Amino acid sequence: MYIGHFAPAFAASAASPHAPRLGTLFVAAQFVDLAFFAFVIGGIEHLRVVPGITAMNSMDLYHMPYTHSLLGAALWAVGLGLVVWGLLRSLAGGIWAAFVVLSHWFIDLLVHRPDLTLAGAPPRLGLGLWDHRVAAIPLELGLTGAAFWFYLRRTRGPVGPPLVLLAVMLLFQAVNWFGPQPREYSLALPLTALLSYAVLIALARWVGTTRRHHHAAGLAMARPRR
Repeated sequence: MYIGHFAPAFAASAASPHAPRLGTLFVAAQFVDLAFFAFVIGGIEHLRVVPGITAMNSMDLYHMPYTHSLLGAALWAVGLGLVVWGLLRSLAGGIWAAFVVLSHWFIDLLVHRPDLTLAGAPPRLGLGLWDHRVAAIPLELGLTGAAFWFYLRRTRGPVGPPLVLLAVMLLFQAVNWFGPQPREYSLALPLTALLSYAVLIALARWVGTTRRHHHAAGLAMARPRR
């Protein structure tokens, strides 16, 4: 998935006023892929381009034990959760961030061909919805749309910034689905992915400064004065 990974970020931000801001949750949502593409550039994990390997993309993700194993994803989740906890001084915020990181593996499980692992070694897992456009496209749009609607309902602020974010997300997703697929691997592939994540994270950070959870004001009033 691509934008579908951001659905848990929207949902977490909407679910609790204790969750980190949307920009942080967008980092959490793609933290595993940010690490993966950085590792690909560094030669630690590997992918190759095999045209037609799935109906929806040509990436053969044949070696990613540190980021796309369930154990690896859990460790990344704990790591980012601890960082968020320390920076925000909020255990709840750290837990929400960790939850969003870990959600990445389970969402990937739906669409990947069998290239995910539990701990870096076989068995290889994946339900393979990338081979079924009629299922994968509605699933990704449905997850994203439902979470975005939930976010708008549970937060308040100008609607313009979230709509700008959603429009850019849909544009990037359309390019991902319908744009030309690479015929061979080049450094441009991971760099383009990292750049797209950076743009969406920056936009999400902006959106997070413009909206506030409905219950945040009540919590602020309930805090004892010092």
